[in-house]
Amino acid sequence: MSGTFVGMPSFPEAAREAVGDTTLRANLRHATHTIRDKRARAVAELDDWAALREAGKRIKDDTLRHLDTYLVRLEAAVTAAGGTVHWAADAAEANRIVTALVRATGETEVVKVKSMATQEIGLNEHLEAEGIAAYETDLAELIVQLGEDRPSHILVPAIHRNRAEIRDIFAEKMGSWGRPAPDGLSDTPAELAEAARLHLREKFLRAKVGISGANFMVAETGTLVVVESEGNGRMCLTLPETLISVVGIEKVVPTWRDLEVFLQTLPRSSTAERMNPYTSMWTGTTDEDGPSAFHLVLLDNGRTDALADEVGRQALRCIRCSACLNVCPVYERAGGHAYGSVYPGPIGAILTPQLRGTSSEIDASLPYASSLCGACYEVCPVAIDIPEVLVHLRERVAEEGGKGHRLEKAAIKAASWVLDRPNALAAGERLASATRKVHPKRLPGPGARQWSDHRDLPELPAEPFRDWWRKNRP
Repeated sequence: MSGTFVGMPSFPEAAREAVGDTTLRANLRHATHTIRDKRARAVAELDDWAALREAGKRIKDDTLRHLDTYLVRLEAAVTAAGGTVHWAADAAEANRIVTALVRATGETEVVKVKSMATQEIGLNEHLEAEGIAAYETDLAELIVQLGEDRPSHILVPAIHRNRAEIRDIFAEKMGSWGRPAPDGLSDTPAELAEAARLHLREKFLRAKVGISGANFMVAETGTLVVVESEGNGRMCLTLPETLISVVGIEKVVPTWRDLEVFLQTLPRSSTAERMNPYTSMWTGTTDEDGPSAFHLVLLDNGRTDALADEVGRQALRCIRCSACLNVCPVYERAGGHAYGSVYPGPIGAILTPQLRGTSSEIDASLPYASSLCGACYEVCPVAIDIPEVLVHLRERVAEEGGKGHRLEKAAIKAASWVLDRPNALAAGERLASATRKVHPKRLPGPGARQWSDHRDLPELPAEPFRDWWRKNRP
């Protein structure tokens, strides 16, 4: 993954500031509760939801087991339809490929469909460094880009912003990116949407190159699928002369019949709609209809490593619906920025450490950014057991001996020695009881203080239980 976020503090440190931001918490609470309540009603309409969920899980698992076969089949189908397929092992290679493709057109600006894969590799930043301007066209992504911000939600990247903040961003920044916001802009949704529409329309009509991701790729025909709610994506997919799609290798599905399952579960789990307002599909190129050149960049960037993990690979089932974020009590209070990745929330806590590894402080802390309540598993439309993977990754981090874990291992080893020796345990209990009046109210050390700052340490009894038992139960 991109190094954009690496170097951030661990999740507990990053979340502490967010938790203290009352405006942020109010924005998150309102938005997540609204979305999850609507989702629950939409899902309840289907009597066969559980069967669809199980079908999605099985399709994804079968695809991942035979991923090499389906990717080769996809490449052949895309090529036969007039497209060109490129393989990128990591973010650096993907960025080089896309930059070269844009330069070959002679253009210095591109329009973009909302894409987490391109955010993952830091494509916008790379293109900017190469003198190419990349314009986000999704409304929420536009807000984030104009505000020089980072996305904080998978579905609603600007979920941490309220309408007044968005109005201020439009009024202050739109003019430096293109058409300025109208004078006297208010914070009503209709006026904000109209300002964005006018700002973006000139970019759509001028752009010769479009860049997208894809929600799904159908191996049997080489068809790519983008689902959205605004129509901005379709403008990027159809108007430019050249279309470049950067897609993670796990997004492939074998057949159209398999796709039908996800086109039922994704909209209900994400936007709580029965179907997406805009579902765009394209297969290669067609004369006089859409882009004349199509390039598909298949992105690995750690996915093969995740696939090798029998427990962790289920994270690759993810269809990016964001349902897990909207029910997570940790995300609701901390927001997305604290996760230090374009993939926030419960799914980010298991996907990011597998794609990036756990060598950095932020990545090693992500598996612990959860209460393990299980709400995320209950709403996942492809039945990813996120709590299981979190515990699995915590074990991995502990085995690697990261920050704090060497001391933890030493403490467990010492405890094992004492517990194996009853006389030593009894002596320790008596000593602890005899000195209980001078015990500290909080534990020493930064890691221990994080625990005891919010919990009362239990008071020790005046005598150990075994001594009490001898006296009262001879």
